[in-house]
Amino acid sequence: MSKKAPPESQIRRNRPLVPVSECGLAHTANVLGDRWALLILREAFYGVTRFDAIREDIGASKHALSSRLELLTNAGILIARPYREPGARERNEYVLTEKGRGLGPALLMLLDWGQTYLQPSGRRVSLVERSSGQTVKNAFVTEDGRTVAQADIALQICS
Repeated sequence: MSKKAPPESQIRRNRPLVPVSECGLAHTANVLGDRWALLILREAFYGVTRFDAIREDIGASKHALSSRLELLTNAGILIARPYREPGARERNEYVLTEKGRGLGPALLMLLDWGQTYLQPSGRRVSLVERSSGQTVKNAFVTEDGRTVAQADIALQICS
């Protein structure tokens, strides 16, 4: 016996309805919502900034890599900075902007989630404090510094 879904008018929502056009996550998905964009950002955070090196590391086609680099530079996440090796033509390297570096915490949370739920074994990446070597954990923190459990967080629409 399969259960029929209730009509739309009877669906209870336990959150405020945010139109997709006003949703930060939806806007982010428009820019970062594919494998290549996330892997390019991974490379940029690891310090890999040159087209050929990025392509070699992630295995993208030239076309896929070019189009995602254009998308990320147009979004202000990366900046194309010219360089020239001796005897070679001028090329661009792709460096994170302040806006791009702002993605760090979100990407690290995705890394942690992937290692926890999708990568059953193998080498792991840990975040550690440089000075002490202590492991750093992702957390939700209030303005006054208290850690909050995810279950205790609610969405609030602000104008």
